[in-house]
Amino acid sequence: MKRSITIKKGLALWAEAKKIIPGGTQLLSKRSELFLPEQWPSYFARAKGVSIWDLDGNKFTDMTIMGVGTCILGYADRDVNAAVKKVIAAGSMSTLNSPEEVELAGLLLDLDPWAGGVRFARTGGEAMAMAVRIARAHTKKDTIAFCGYHGWQDWYLSANLGDSTNLDGQLLPGLDPLGVPRALKGTALPFHYNKIDELRAIFANCQDVAAVVMEPIRHNYPENDFLSKVQELANQNKAVLIFDEITSGFRMRVGGVYPLFKTQPDMVVYAKGMSNGYPMASVIGRGEIMEATQRSFISSTYWTERVGPVAALATIRKMRAKKVPEHLCRLGELIGKGWQHAAARTGLQIKVQGLPPLATLVFSYMMNSQELATLFTQEMLKRGYLASRSVYVSYSHSKKCITQYLEQVEEVFAIMQNALVNNKVQESLQGPVAHSGFQRLT
Repeated sequence: MKRSITIKKGLALWAEAKKIIPGGTQLLSKRSELFLPEQWPSYFARAKGVSIWDLDGNKFTDMTIMGVGTCILGYADRDVNAAVKKVIAAGSMSTLNSPEEVELAGLLLDLDPWAGGVRFARTGGEAMAMAVRIARAHTKKDTIAFCGYHGWQDWYLSANLGDSTNLDGQLLPGLDPLGVPRALKGTALPFHYNKIDELRAIFANCQDVAAVVMEPIRHNYPENDFLSKVQELANQNKAVLIFDEITSGFRMRVGGVYPLFKTQPDMVVYAKGMSNGYPMASVIGRGEIMEATQRSFISSTYWTERVGPVAALATIRKMRAKKVPEHLCRLGELIGKGWQHAAARTGLQIKVQGLPPLATLVFSYMMNSQELATLFTQEMLKRGYLASRSVYVSYSHSKKCITQYLEQVEEVFAIMQNALVNNKVQESLQGPVAHSGFQRLT
């Protein structure tokens, strides 16, 4: 049911931000233009559970990316916040080290008993850069074979120095390597998920592969023993297999998703959901590989602060106690089936992709897909939902919440189908079409 929603303060502040902050915000994935240009509330005053209040006092239910996947337990979780407040009062930084980082390292090695060492960072991108550095130091080789999206650092964007389309199939198209040294050309070589022959070709043509970097799963499930074959190729060529579980970790099980596919990496990287909205990241690896950290300079002051480890300990323990991944999978499956049911009832053509806790909706119309996604977000916003083509399920989502959301989805699907039938999709939009990838903001 539509509500009367007035958004003024967020729109005004976003317009001001774009004048003084290049790109408007620090994270591409939070740009308003990716959701609903000239209509998105953009800023929050408060967040709790699955609810967000914007600067105008409007309350929205988050049925999209939940803080870009960081808040698996839900916003402002009581137990995690209590642990964090306790150490803030006691002091979050000092000349001495935090004992909690040793405790967290032990807990992570308990989750990944094959590993022998842990290093910490505070963001996923820097943790991936650390993992690549360690792999290169261990193997004394330079080239990285990769699949998927892994951040903004030079090692990754260098793939686009040779061919500007190299990263277009890796989640975010249009990423420009401007500012990346051209000397790095050819040091990052892409392959596509489930296409093992592409990885074989990389190894056949390059004897300098230090690591294979990939997400064990994202939108598609592995086919024909794909992950096992990747592991075998890495082992045969003495390359370090690094699984990026920044997004997939802690959603299907407490820890990485990789054991569900009977594969074991040499290193695994966690971030995002491991600390429920507080900055924390970790690189975990085999002991002999992690020892290379001692021979390379990898060090940063704020990697030793106390809040991140404490938040991660509280988050992981609660995930274990409450069996959070089971909840996420159950509700994610409910969302996927609900989308399909609503589409069948309205005649809209869709596909559902991804892990259940990371359900993704695809509108099966080549010419209108981006316009339809924008219309979906626009109409759901009118009904009090922050919505897009992806839902990152949290522990704070309930069956009742999902049921109410799906009722509104069916209503909006009917509007979208009517717009398609009458060739009025573009006409139904009350602002510009959402951006589909990296675009310059003016």
